[in-house]
Amino acid sequence: MHTYKIAVIPGDGIGKEVVPAAIEVLDKIAELDGGFQFEWTYFPWGCDYYLEHGEMMPEDGIEILKQYDQIFLGAVGMPDLVPDHISLWGLLIKIRRGMKQSINVRPAKLLAGLESPLKNPQNFDITVVRENSEGEYSDSGGRIHQGVDEIAIQNAVFTRKGTERAMRYAFELAKNSRNHVTSATKSNGLTYSMPFWDEVFENVKKDFPEINTAVNHIDALAAFFVMKPQAFDVIVASNLFGDILTDLGGAIMGSIGIAPAANLNIEREYPSMFEPVHGSAPDIAGQGIANPIGQIWTGKMMLDFLGHHEAGARVLKAIEETLSSGIKTGDLGGTSTLLDVKNAILSHL
Repeated sequence: MHTYKIAVIPGDGIGKEVVPAAIEVLDKIAELDGGFQFEWTYFPWGCDYYLEHGEMMPEDGIEILKQYDQIFLGAVGMPDLVPDHISLWGLLIKIRRGMKQSINVRPAKLLAGLESPLKNPQNFDITVVRENSEGEYSDSGGRIHQGVDEIAIQNAVFTRKGTERAMRYAFELAKNSRNHVTSATKSNGLTYSMPFWDEVFENVKKDFPEINTAVNHIDALAAFFVMKPQAFDVIVASNLFGDILTDLGGAIMGSIGIAPAANLNIEREYPSMFEPVHGSAPDIAGQGIANPIGQIWTGKMMLDFLGHHEAGARVLKAIEETLSSGIKTGDLGGTSTLLDVKNAILSHL
């Protein structure tokens, strides 16, 4: 039996509640499968750690994490006590960059038993591949002068290597889906980065003649997510565009609380990191009413990345059966608790 060593960072807020629930589900599917098991190691890093130690994670945190197969993250953020830029760059982005997790993957699909706020969602099933290491989130720029003359400059850095890597990953995903890739661009407004993005996309698609393609400006694409989400299969987007688009994806599913994500080191040189999109939700933390589905679905993505696709499919099926039976947390219009949802998923497994 293969044992996967997983580094667990519950983080802040509801992360400390949903992570143990998801781990219980993952342990159960491993037990039912019989071919693998997990060995979990917890790390108390996050905003509480920062308030005590003055840093979000230890100086040698990246070296510690390199010893594990994958990283399972809950949520990061305590904005009332720790500024967001400190919590984000001190842990989440530090891990993403340190582990060369250059690809971010976020699915958005209409789950059985869940009502989309869209009038006619037509069973959409979208995967957004987001370039995760550069682009608009590049740490390049600065501020000079003060008062009315103050200037802030934020540079968006796009490399051919990083751009092409994200696009090739999207095309490979489409091979196992519906053979369609849409590129998110804004070349009618951004005069250097997006024409470059478009050129790389045109070059990459030549290597995948069997895949159909489309190019949409990001503003139109956001509108299409609402008007005709069923038209999309795999979408490849820059760091900022992908980030915004996937939150919209969570919204059309019915709640951002169910949206999963994977930060992938596709070369498998370092561990990848799996985290839900919902954040720490400090307003409901500690009340036992958080939705664990985002974290559990994130665990399903980790199973897929490890090659256990059948086990992953069983987890998603149990999620859908739970929702279809009417067991839903408050963000989905229900009255069930986190414990109710977890126990129902375990029962359906």
